[in-house]
Amino acid sequence: MGIKFSLAAVVGLILAAYIGVTGAGFYHFFGVTMPYLAIILFLGGVAYRVLNWGRSPVPFRIPTTAGQQKSLPWVKHAKYDNPSTKGQTFVRMALEVLLFRSLFRNTKFEAEEGHRLYYQQEKWLWLAALTFHYCFLVILLRHLRFFTLPVPSFVQGLDRLDGFFQVGLPGIYITDGLFVLAVTYLIIRRLVIPQVRYISLPQDYFPLFLLLAIATTGILTRYIYKVDLIKVKTLAMGLISFHPVVPAGIGTIFFIHFFLVCTLFAYFPFSKLMHAGGIFLSPTRNLPNDNRIRRHVNPWNYPVKVHTYAQYEDHFREKMVEAGLPVDKELEEAPSAPAE
Repeated sequence: MGIKFSLAAVVGLILAAYIGVTGAGFYHFFGVTMPYLAIILFLGGVAYRVLNWGRSPVPFRIPTTAGQQKSLPWVKHAKYDNPSTKGQTFVRMALEVLLFRSLFRNTKFEAEEGHRLYYQQEKWLWLAALTFHYCFLVILLRHLRFFTLPVPSFVQGLDRLDGFFQVGLPGIYITDGLFVLAVTYLIIRRLVIPQVRYISLPQDYFPLFLLLAIATTGILTRYIYKVDLIKVKTLAMGLISFHPVVPAGIGTIFFIHFFLVCTLFAYFPFSKLMHAGGIFLSPTRNLPNDNRIRRHVNPWNYPVKVHTYAQYEDHFREKMVEAGLPVDKELEEAPSAPAE
């Protein structure tokens, strides 16, 4: 059900852009209104999520540990699985963000006949995820040539490096093919593995289908329909300079691609894709495990009026004695009346 709903939603977005451009002629809406609205939702949503996470109280260190904590000198310390300093934590975060270290070490287990368990590594998942993220990053950086004038030298160099496999004109970008393969693998994996398919929800399928549709329409605009890139850059430069102009004759396939990209930007802060920013604010990753090394005092532990047990007993001693409850201090006998 989740996969059908997600696929139908992406197809609906494509049809909406196609009908809106070819049938209704809403060029200004899809070329100007949608990107501005998407950027507002993206920036506002990201700021809201980050500020909300930043306000979450973390009274003590709760890092995820997967190795020996620092203790006695002759006990080997797992520095990056159980960091005890800020430097070790920084290395751990860098390995996680840049190389997906925890995913690389991920394993799964299955049961054979006879209730025998065996473990195997998930290196294909790690490779697909790493390929997907780095290809996505390269593609985003390559698109800066539409929004800058002059184009930065590193963008030109990245463009030449990515398109060094020259076969005809225009040149073929390696990241385009790898990105499609990686996203396709992630979709197939969710469909083929029963355990993963069981826990998958529409919000797991939708971004994958959306990214695949973006990549497919982007490839079509470059290699099949040959969209006029000069007009595309005119539109992009008009958007960032707040003097939007929609040149005539860009092509319907470009507006479909552009509308899907705007949808991704607007959807990003409110989806699981926000893990890209959330990992830096995760107390299970960005804190050293030094609970036993230094004392942590609650910073918002304001003084409160307390009622000690001694005060409680002084207040209720007579009733406690009448009820037969033990008391630390016996009742004082009332002084006897003086003899007449």
